[in-house]
Amino acid sequence: MLKMWKTLGLVSILSLGLLLAACGDSDEGNGDEGGDSQVGDGESVELVYVEWDSEIASTHVVGKVLEDLGYDVSLTPLDNAVMWESVANGEADGMVAAWLPATHASQFEENKDSVVDLGENLEGAKIGLVVPEYMDINSIEELPDVADELGQKITGIEAGAGVVSSAENSIEDYGLDGWEVQTSSSGAMATALGEAINNEEPIVVTGWTPHWKFAEYDLKYLEDPEGSFGEAEVIKTMVREGLEEDLPNVYTVLDQFNWETEDMESVMLDIQNGADPADAAATWVEENEDKVSEWTEGVE
Repeated sequence: MLKMWKTLGLVSILSLGLLLAACGDSDEGNGDEGGDSQVGDGESVELVYVEWDSEIASTHVVGKVLEDLGYDVSLTPLDNAVMWESVANGEADGMVAAWLPATHASQFEENKDSVVDLGENLEGAKIGLVVPEYMDINSIEELPDVADELGQKITGIEAGAGVVSSAENSIEDYGLDGWEVQTSSSGAMATALGEAINNEEPIVVTGWTPHWKFAEYDLKYLEDPEGSFGEAEVIKTMVREGLEEDLPNVYTVLDQFNWETEDMESVMLDIQNGADPADAAATWVEENEDKVSEWTEGVE
């Protein structure tokens, strides 16, 4: 009799275990609470970006959103041309760093048939020549008036960047004989700008909006009557061919990613003030759940 009760007890325990296991499996597959964290299931996603302050901010924010959805996200900084090529040849899944129509015009022309254009993620971007408010010039036409003070030098960023090419065009368009664009990096440009402003010295730099420097300093764009820098820019999202089929939820998030200049500049300023880019992105994502939920709508 004792042996029979032991046997019945063991059967009951095993049955209960199977029932609980079945319930657990059902919860994971039905999309109820807790299911969203398993969306990516550890699948790898690689986003690339050019190492400008604006693109560091946007890429880390999107990366954080995808990471929270369960993806294993890699963020890789690259040169402009290599960034475009890596998406075009499928080595990277996408990028949210395409400045058009002017800044990345040549890269877009070379790769447009091999990437998928998901449209704008930020409107109202701008490029041009920027000076501190305390300088008494308001137009590129007036640069000859301060040629001696500036040493006929425009402080630029990376060679090959669209804003640098436009600045070089402006030298010809405005007859600025003897002037040159001194290329360096976006970080070196920002450092030179800050040092000049701290000493209230004249400086002209290649600038773009959004950028944290406009929140930090009193700056102005020089008027551009010749149109060397073109019209307003937008920032677009580009992804590799086949992403929609391979990683549909990643495609959905990237397709729906859209934010405002103020959003981007707040992340950039946090980073400039010492926050790690990943931490600054995480803070923004936590504080902007409504906007993030718009990007993840439809994710299954």
